Amino acid sequence: MKSATIQLETLTCPSCMQKIEAAVKGLDGISQDSVKVSFNTSKVKLDFDEDRISIEEIESAITKVGYEVQKSRVK
Repeated sequence: MKSATIQLETLTCPSCMQKIEAAVKGLDGISQDSVKVSFNTSKVKLDFDEDRISIEEIESAITKVGYEVQKSRVK
C-alpha cells in the first residue's frame, strides 16, 4: 500500500468534499477507510494499492467530477 496526499484547488462547499470522497472510494484499489477529504486544506489523503490503481487514475477520477488537482505526493 502507498499513501498519497492530493492537493486540490480550493473547495467551495461541504458537498464538494462528498463528491470527491464518493468518486475516490468507488475506485478499485483504494483503502475505503483511509480516504479523508479536508475542506479547510483542500487536500485528499488516502491509501491505495499501486498494483491495482495508479495515482494518475485517482487524479483522473477527481478531475472527472469537476475538481482540479494541483499536485500529488505519494509515499
